[in-house]
Amino acid sequence: MRETKTMTYKAYIDNIKAKTGKDPEYFQAVAKEKGLAKHGELLAWLKTDCGLGHGHANAIILYIQNPELAKKKILEDARKEKAKK
Repeated sequence: MRETKTMTYKAYIDNIKAKTGKDPEYFQAVAKEKGLAKHGELLAWLKTDCGLGHGHANAIILYIQNPELAKKKILEDARKEKAKK
């Protein structure tokens, strides 16, 4: 039986930073500048214009729509990573 490894929210954000060189605050600022707020329009923009995959786009959408929750998830994931070491 193969073990499936689930990606953490922090891992999604780290991968986005590595791929694009941009942090979530950048995407948040641009979305606000463009007047994008609805999930569907954010998803289309992130996938089409920013080249993100579906899962990575959804990770950024969470950050754009609920930054407090997103930051909390990143901190929780970082603590869990540290505890494993």
